[in-house]
Amino acid sequence: MFDALSDRLESAWKKLRGQDKISESNVQDALREVRRALLEADVSLQVVKDFVAEIQTKALGAEVVSGVRPDQQFIKIVHDELVQVMGDTNVPLAQADTAPTVVLMAGLQGTGKTTATAKLALHLRKLDRSTLLVATDVYRPAAIDQLVTLGKQIGIPVFELGKDADPVEIARQGVAHAKAEGINTVIIDTAGRLQIDQNMMGELARIKETVQPHETLLVVDAMTGQEAANLTRTFHEQIGITGAILTKMDGDTRGGAALSVRRISGQPIKFIGVGEKVDALQPFYPDRMASRILGMGDVLTLVERAQESVDLADAEKMQEKILSAKFDFTDFLKQTRLLKNMGSLGSLMKLIPGMNKISDEQLQQGEAKLKQSESLINSMTLEERRDPDLLASSPSRRRRIAKGSGYREGDVSMLVSEFQKMRSMMQQMGRGQFPGMPGIPGMAPTSPRSAGGNQPGWRGNSGGAAKKKKDKKKKGFGTL
Repeated sequence: MFDALSDRLESAWKKLRGQDKISESNVQDALREVRRALLEADVSLQVVKDFVAEIQTKALGAEVVSGVRPDQQFIKIVHDELVQVMGDTNVPLAQADTAPTVVLMAGLQGTGKTTATAKLALHLRKLDRSTLLVATDVYRPAAIDQLVTLGKQIGIPVFELGKDADPVEIARQGVAHAKAEGINTVIIDTAGRLQIDQNMMGELARIKETVQPHETLLVVDAMTGQEAANLTRTFHEQIGITGAILTKMDGDTRGGAALSVRRISGQPIKFIGVGEKVDALQPFYPDRMASRILGMGDVLTLVERAQESVDLADAEKMQEKILSAKFDFTDFLKQTRLLKNMGSLGSLMKLIPGMNKISDEQLQQGEAKLKQSESLINSMTLEERRDPDLLASSPSRRRRIAKGSGYREGDVSMLVSEFQKMRSMMQQMGRGQFPGMPGIPGMAPTSPRSAGGNQPGWRGNSGGAAKKKKDKKKKGFGTL
């Protein structure tokens, strides 16, 4: 997501590195790079013009801050403007004072509307909101069956009257059924077309007039770039929408839709789809998205994913095992599977600040390494998983595991060696010793070599050892 845009914007910062301050002369090259980056990302031309003009005004009027380089100051200005263009803050889904809250889903065919409907229902269930899906797309073959299948997959009921019923009547009866059952939210999946036509708009208008939805969300394909914004504006002018859901954001390296929809259509982006899985829907936060665009990661989203996947009691037990060197291959396998539940390795790395420069090739190698480790561990006995030292001292065991997993004996030896090193390092950290960071007050060196050799160490005020402080135990998620 946004890889190409991030790379282009970074070249803009380079134009200001080494400068004493932002001036009329040196800012022009940086602005030119910003303009090119946005145009290549398929951002609307009018949005680009307004964006660059605003950046120029703010950059030239910015006060010089002591200790802050001009390129850093320029990045901050661009970040703030990106946030403003995309809508300042997250706009949550409406919740009616009297249930049910009615959400009407609209969009063209091929945008992932039916899947987005199921994703939204699953998202609401995580918020303890009961949901009913209503299938009104009687035109597309198997559209009703698709929604019913998705509903069964996530455990959400689906209301349908078959493909011969009137969509307006299906919607009306669906809302009435939700009221009778005390359901919190109704999500109505409507029919789409390959392009906007009067029949589709007329039917949508009738459904909207009948059920009086609290939210009318347009599902648009992010890969269509600025066209997504124009589509949102057209639907809003003819139907009246309250927001948009951008799908296929995981496959779009340009990002033009995210930067154009709010400014062109006037309606907020409420959610983004970041994968094909039913749980791959995220609320849209402009500030977080701006950080991703600028390659700064998105720690808050990473933490939220961890909170959804990690049991805190298990995490504390795992932390104890790690710091006391009782962490074994079974625990390692459990943590690997936990990572998979949080998303692909690539998607997680992109959320970590400073990790945006990891290439796809490196990510693929990392995925392959995790897969190899999992296969090797699955070929171990329970005794070998609990006691990795058994493998270090037994070539015959390593040969058996290699044969059973389809890898080489050398791969088993490397896994065991790396695991032992990691466990040793974790144990040292549990004692307040940080390998590779010698001489820091309160942290003893791990060996003469790691103590620095000829390298200068840190000294306390008196030149002697610093007083040891009792470490406070910290709670966390364990090794993610």
